[in-house]
Amino acid sequence: MRSLTIALVSALACLAQDAKTPARTATFEVRHELKVTLPEGAQKVRVWFALPQEDPCSNISEIKIDCPLRARIETNADGIRMLYVEKEKPEGKEITIVETFTLTRTEQRGFPDPKKALPLSKEEQSKMAPCLAANQNVVIDEKIKKLADEIVGTETNPVVAARKIYDWVLANIDYWVKDPNHKKASPVGSSEYCLAHKTGNCTDFHSLWTALARAKGIPTRMVYGSFFKKELDGQDKDQSYHCWPEFYATGIGWIPHDVAVADLFVGDFEITKDNDEKVRLTTADGYAGKDAAKVDYYFGNIDERRVVWSTGRDLTLAPAQEGGPVNALAKAHVEVDGKVLPEKTGWTRKLTYKEVK
Repeated sequence: MRSLTIALVSALACLAQDAKTPARTATFEVRHELKVTLPEGAQKVRVWFALPQEDPCSNISEIKIDCPLRARIETNADGIRMLYVEKEKPEGKEITIVETFTLTRTEQRGFPDPKKALPLSKEEQSKMAPCLAANQNVVIDEKIKKLADEIVGTETNPVVAARKIYDWVLANIDYWVKDPNHKKASPVGSSEYCLAHKTGNCTDFHSLWTALARAKGIPTRMVYGSFFKKELDGQDKDQSYHCWPEFYATGIGWIPHDVAVADLFVGDFEITKDNDEKVRLTTADGYAGKDAAKVDYYFGNIDERRVVWSTGRDLTLAPAQEGGPVNALAKAHVEVDGKVLPEKTGWTRKLTYKEVK
């Protein structure tokens, strides 16, 4: 395992150099489709379909909704916009909803300088309590607290502590696509699964990172979105979803990172016929092997080939769902007669795009 101190110095030097270059920007024409298959005898269907979120790095234009039923845009208490559809005694066996929009996305540049970081005030601790607490799949128990203490030691600077956790995850957890025949992801994005099995997908990775960071008093929130993968530009193939965390440092603000994608660029595995395509399609623009600069880049920076769908875990939607908290809104949430309709057997999502040159 490389020295955490050396890694941090190297990373900050790299980011300082990159800060002098203009942020990249890309524009995409996007098609987002949801198909719901209704069970026999359905009396009431409720659909919450993810909408693209606007933020300082994302400009959404020309958004159009094609839906056979009455649909409206709702915003929940967390500020997440979503498309909502409700129908009593729905006719037919299938509902298809299509969103089209144009997204211009700018690279998110963090460049976290530890010298600018300050301790959280009591007011900030109170305001950010949800970003310091456990979630259903982000468990902060004595085991996590002990491990976080071992990783961070006596460090109190949130940027330095966050980087120590980042480097520990890189050294101890492997993205499942490196060895898909033997490594698997959890179905829910679980910190406990990731720690126990030392593997997982983006949500597993970032659930573990979030648990460790929150255990050290670092406010953290999860962002759910999707890559616009260069290899799938213009193809009729779903782009899937991706997530990444942001942590908060007083004096700097919210700082993004993506330790899951960074893990691929550590380069501690071989490309084979079994993992080649999966590895390529886990990144925004392909994979060409070990790249230390990208490992450092993803601590504080997020590339422009992404769309944001929602932020947070254990969500209450708008209007509120009948079931318990929703793990995340990366695609959609569907209920029929008060019960959750599962993805794949009950509904499918397809996200396709064309980059505008």
